[in-house]
Amino acid sequence: MIPLAERLRPHSLDEMVGQPHLFGAGKPMRRIIESGKIPNMIFYGPSGVGKTTLARMIADRTDLSLHKLNGTTASVGDIREILQESGSLFGANGILLYLDEIQYLNKKQQQSLLEYIENGSVTLIASTTENPYFAVFNAIISRSTVFEFKPVTAEQMIPAIRRAFRFIGEEQGVTVEYDDAVAAYIASGCGGDVRKAVNTVELSALAGERAEGILRVSLETAQALTQRSNMRYDRDGDQHYDLLSALHKSVRGSDENAALHYAARLMEAGDLLPLCRRLLCIANEDIALAYPQAIPIVKAAVDTALQLGMPEARLPIANAVILLATAPKSNSSVMAVDAAISDVRAGLSGDFPRCLQNVHFDGADAAVRGQHYLYPHDYPNHWVRQQYLPDTLAGRVYYHPGDNRTEQAAREYWAKIKK
Repeated sequence: MIPLAERLRPHSLDEMVGQPHLFGAGKPMRRIIESGKIPNMIFYGPSGVGKTTLARMIADRTDLSLHKLNGTTASVGDIREILQESGSLFGANGILLYLDEIQYLNKKQQQSLLEYIENGSVTLIASTTENPYFAVFNAIISRSTVFEFKPVTAEQMIPAIRRAFRFIGEEQGVTVEYDDAVAAYIASGCGGDVRKAVNTVELSALAGERAEGILRVSLETAQALTQRSNMRYDRDGDQHYDLLSALHKSVRGSDENAALHYAARLMEAGDLLPLCRRLLCIANEDIALAYPQAIPIVKAAVDTALQLGMPEARLPIANAVILLATAPKSNSSVMAVDAAISDVRAGLSGDFPRCLQNVHFDGADAAVRGQHYLYPHDYPNHWVRQQYLPDTLAGRVYYHPGDNRTEQAAREYWAKIKK
């Protein structure tokens, strides 16, 4: 049986939902399609937002010979077979190649397209759910225009859901009854994926109550069939790294509510270990010397979470997230160590000061005899002035205390002693 989403696939731009930045009146994509002159394009965005549908619409508006390949199954032989048609009668008007999931093609497979794209015998429309600037060969990118598709909002999805219910009623000869809450729940619970929402409508209709020509779909049925379907997640894809990045930046920005939201999404996706690792990183990178106790506290929370597993792991994770988000912030240690590493990589090292070296035998030709190390604990306040950096870096300052209470207290303490 053909899925409802396929049977209901739009045939015109006016039937599309979402992507107003592309399809709205006067927007670039609409003008390109209406012009009939199709450039090489790459559609980037999550699944179920209209990339394949739009490619089919474009193909229907041209006299080009349409071919479709999927990057997960296509071979170099498949690509060559299509390219060979470009010089035949079948490809006299040109070829439109729709290449879905182009990120799965290796570099050699992608390179095989370049000559034909360059001379115009093949027009490429490729789609990808991964960032094309990382996943697609740069030479293909430079010869194409990238259009980003966004997840469809719940409000934008409502018309598609109502259309799906109406279509089912007409197809089955019944009156479909459902509350507005049903459509709203499906729209908000499918993660911006229109295909998933329409197929959820089909499942809800199959599970609905039928009596005397009426098909009743309850909210409870929709909730049961939409369960967890809003988790748009791929542990190896952009969504994984975007979530970790959003969590990190929310903590750094001291927004504990946003941080909890992204942590919850990671936990619901079962991605506990990367979440724990990121929290340890945040403690050392963004809180650090402003509240040093955060580091062992977060380490204890992470260890507890990994030992407990879900669902109990949510408790120490919540403690760690809120603690980090509400703690004072400092990146002074990050700036300091990066500055030191920069000098090392630039070749600025030099010999150890004599006073820091391990005890060496002084030969007869030694210019300076003896180590002359001053033991700080023998002096007041356990400090004595002597050179520790190599001569080439003497006086170099890497660490600049942050403006938080902890680091400022340390700064004042040592300024007083070293005076």
